[in-house]
Amino acid sequence: MVDVPPRRARRNPRLRSVGDAELRLQHRVVHGYRRAYRVAGEGPALVLIHGIGDSSATWADLIPDLARSHTVIAPDLLGHGSSDKPRADYSVAAYANGVRDLLTTLDIESATLVGHSLGGGVAMQFAYQFPERTERLILVSAGGVGGEVNPVLRAVSLPGAHLMLSALRLPGMRIQVGLFLRLMRLLDTDLGQDAPELLNLVDALPDATSRSAFIRTLRAVVDWRGQAVTMLDRCYLTEGMPTMLLWGDRDSVVPVRHAYGAHQAMPGSRLEIFEGAGHFPFHSDPARFLDLVEDFTSTTSPADWSREHWRELLRAGRPGTTAGRPDTAHNRAVERDLREASERSAT
Repeated sequence: MVDVPPRRARRNPRLRSVGDAELRLQHRVVHGYRRAYRVAGEGPALVLIHGIGDSSATWADLIPDLARSHTVIAPDLLGHGSSDKPRADYSVAAYANGVRDLLTTLDIESATLVGHSLGGGVAMQFAYQFPERTERLILVSAGGVGGEVNPVLRAVSLPGAHLMLSALRLPGMRIQVGLFLRLMRLLDTDLGQDAPELLNLVDALPDATSRSAFIRTLRAVVDWRGQAVTMLDRCYLTEGMPTMLLWGDRDSVVPVRHAYGAHQAMPGSRLEIFEGAGHFPFHSDPARFLDLVEDFTSTTSPADWSREHWRELLRAGRPGTTAGRPDTAHNRAVERDLREASERSAT
């Protein structure tokens, strides 16, 4: 069997060894569905939300260190990992509700949310639906802030996706996928930066139930044209909420130009680019990721949400609109700035 060799990550010398007791999955039944999650540590709540096709295991090497100063909760979203995979609502709004309900059963009233990829979209949706329960946002290669997405994901959103994914389970297919990803890595392509994680995705869809949940989740946010859900029109509501964006400059799934666009749309946000990293910067450089999260949570105060401030933001509307109408000159300026930022990121 051909496996893609794991990348050599720069390790943090103080990164603690992972103990079984800290990372063991726990379960809660909510609305009749079993939901898996990991929890460790004490202190302010930090919720880690994984991406599509992934699970809480993606955070395993980071949880023990984060648990030094936080109560870390890492759920397996419904339809993922060890959580149930029913025929259900897999929209980002439903996922945000699910995170809220899990936190409520754990007696956690508010938290800092760390969301990767789809999980970033879920974190933003959570902040939109439940701003009073959101202390900070840390968005890692987040979906929902632009239209572009890897063509493979657009293809899987089309009719017949079940057959396409089922073919990955045919004898010898995993070897062929592994060889292809190994080649992409040897050629130093952007796609090759995430070769180990992409091969894990193949392993995460072992049966028809898992594949069905994956497709339902994907189609809730992606169609043949790209990402179908955006939070950019509501990003101005993050004013007053500490927000940090973390992105790899070689992300082949959600291009780094989305990071610059989201940074501009989110007042007061902080942007950190991981050079040479792909879609999983927290795997490429866990030491830097940990340092950034710890610095951000220790140097910022939790958002102080008020109904009055929320009402004022909504009444003022999104910057670039006048009396509910788009400000064409403003929009042209924003588009120019995004093009320049994209050109800078490509050099």
